[in-house]
Amino acid sequence: MERSTAVSMELPAEAYLWFKAFHIIGVVVWFAGLFYLVRLFIYHVEAEEQPEAVRPLLRQQYGLMERRLANIITTPGMAVAVTMAIGLLVVNPGWLREGWMHAKLGFVALLLAYHAFCYRLMGQLHANSCQWSGRQLRALNEAPTLLLVVVVMLVVFKNDFPSGATTWLSAGLVIAMAASIQLYARKRRLRAEREAGSHAG
Repeated sequence: MERSTAVSMELPAEAYLWFKAFHIIGVVVWFAGLFYLVRLFIYHVEAEEQPEAVRPLLRQQYGLMERRLANIITTPGMAVAVTMAIGLLVVNPGWLREGWMHAKLGFVALLLAYHAFCYRLMGQLHANSCQWSGRQLRALNEAPTLLLVVVVMLVVFKNDFPSGATTWLSAGLVIAMAASIQLYARKRRLRAEREAGSHAG
């Protein structure tokens, strides 16, 4: 009787560790895919600025890369992350009564909406009907970074989510990083436009 009880206690603990390991792997793959997918969207949109002769080839190439990345890496990563998260909640049902988990699930819902929106943009790009500019897509590409930071902090701190100077400093660093990326991209684009203008002149 004692042995069977010990085995029953070990199984949920082992299951928790497996669910947790594959959940982390799924999250890493999912976010890697999301980050690169929107970067491909940027290249796809900016391909319209290239000479007419190479535009069809670039559209085809980026379209193929987008579909493969979304369907082979990004979406499977999302599926693994979500499935393993459900497993974690089954093993630890008490988490569903915690405020931090409610907040985390809300942000995960936003990530899922972002994921679905990326598929919508991909369809528009393939139909040559996307109205988003490269600059707008660069700003959009920062959204999962902010969501990732918040979700990780919720998981680490749970109900003791910090609200002091360290938290604001961390948020400021993330915002500064996103702003610096935008400024660098803008500087590079302006430089390319100037070089193109000088060659044309």
